[in-house]
Amino acid sequence: MKASPSSDTFIEILRRNKAYIFALIALMILFAILEDLFTGNILHMDGIAYNLFVVKLRRRWLTPYMEQFSDLASPVILGVFCLIVISLTSGERLGRCILINLVCAVALNFILKDIIRRPRPEGFRLISEVGFSFPSGHSMVAMAFFGLIVWIIWVYQKNRALKYISCALLCFVIAMVGISRIYLGVHYASDVVSGFCISLLWLVFYTHTIAPYYMGTHVTHAFNKEAQPKHMKA
Repeated sequence: MKASPSSDTFIEILRRNKAYIFALIALMILFAILEDLFTGNILHMDGIAYNLFVVKLRRRWLTPYMEQFSDLASPVILGVFCLIVISLTSGERLGRCILINLVCAVALNFILKDIIRRPRPEGFRLISEVGFSFPSGHSMVAMAFFGLIVWIIWVYQKNRALKYISCALLCFVIAMVGISRIYLGVHYASDVVSGFCISLLWLVFYTHTIAPYYMGTHVTHAFNKEAQPKHMKA
């Protein structure tokens, strides 16, 4: 049974606007969390995450691995990742694109933390952290940094197997950075989820305005010698 033209049109609209759909979902989740946060309600997700990742999942052998996942969003490690990406692609403009994105995400996190001023969890931290809790800086930076690389690979890499495997691994890293912050007791789940949502909103803006300026055909050739970026095709 063939699909009707109207259903084909609707599916095509969803495909063309999937970034904005993700942004809308992220915005709705963020507003729901902020509403509970500002009204002083205890967020249900924070209790569930505490019971799962702190009470049930914590093991002595697992903690060092969680600390390593958390460190993947530290400034030193991200700086090394920047150098690796630039060296692999030989793209100076690509490096600027990634660096500007990272600096903006960090600055945005500092501003939001200073505005909201939510205290960090107390009594079950495994590592020492300073500053406010909301939104999670590690989660925001991980989503902004690795999320941009996911977008670059998804748009510019023609090898489908390499594209899917690379993007899946990077998404796994993003998720584990957020989970590790809850596990280590330095963030509530709502801090992490909000950090992801804010960076998703930022990435939709960045990849539709600033990133395309830097991502020319010379960057495409760094990934595929004969590839052409999707957003430049007729």
